[in-house]
Amino acid sequence: MVIDSRKSARAASAGSILVTRLMKRGVVGIVTDGGFRDSGIIAKLDISAYHHSPSAPTNLTLNHAIDINVPIGCGDVAVFPGDVMVGDDDGVMVIPAHLADAVAEEASKMELYESYVTEKVMEGEPIIRLYPLTSEKMIVDFEAWKKRKKIASTPN
Repeated sequence: MVIDSRKSARAASAGSILVTRLMKRGVVGIVTDGGFRDSGIIAKLDISAYHHSPSAPTNLTLNHAIDINVPIGCGDVAVFPGDVMVGDDDGVMVIPAHLADAVAEEASKMELYESYVTEKVMEGEPIIRLYPLTSEKMIVDFEAWKKRKKIASTPN
């Protein structure tokens, strides 16, 4: 569920009771560009939850649900029904539904390469020439690393 709170945490977009109810009804994640009341409790729930900042007060005149399953703006980004939301400790990304598979494939390749780079840096290698993957020598070294790790070769 994505909530457009117009980037304002003056009043909470939701609290722990509403988020718990959504979770029990099958919602796997909730995102708002506003705030959550009871954010510490929400953080402990078994639901992915992202907000701009904690917000204690509730006020139905500031945040009032007017529609569902329609295009909205959240954090200055357009969000359409069916878009894929991906979040981690660094934030949330909106991926248009028609691009989700291609983005996932590219992100998997990048994660793999970053694992290789991290291993090399831990061995004392400098980052220059390792990152980003731009040289033929690094491509060959990366492919050899994948072979040693028994990771299927993927096109770069």
